[in-house]
Amino acid sequence: MNTLKNKVQLIGRLGAAPEVRTLQNGSKMARMRLATNEYKRGANGEKMEHTQWHSLVAWGNEAEIAEKYLQKGAEILIEGKLQYREYTDKTGAQRQATEIEINHLLMLDKKAVA
Repeated sequence: MNTLKNKVQLIGRLGAAPEVRTLQNGSKMARMRLATNEYKRGANGEKMEHTQWHSLVAWGNEAEIAEKYLQKGAEILIEGKLQYREYTDKTGAQRQATEIEINHLLMLDKKAVA
């Protein structure tokens, strides 16, 4: 049950190509933005779309897969965990970011590399 305490699963499309960096030790890190959509009917019966944006971070093998195969608009399924980090922005203000650290990544596009 410990693996269920902090678990996120999402299916969505990338808003841009992954931003990949190679760290000093040679491993890779990728940052991505994932859009998930929900569709609901309004009071007048009109179909409404609601989009949520999620910040993702991938390390190691998942980052290498993202760099090699993913581009803007790619549909993916991710499984990971929520994490929070603090940083100082350009103005010197303290900020907090919420990210999903990817443990598993699955490409869902049929045109993905074979």
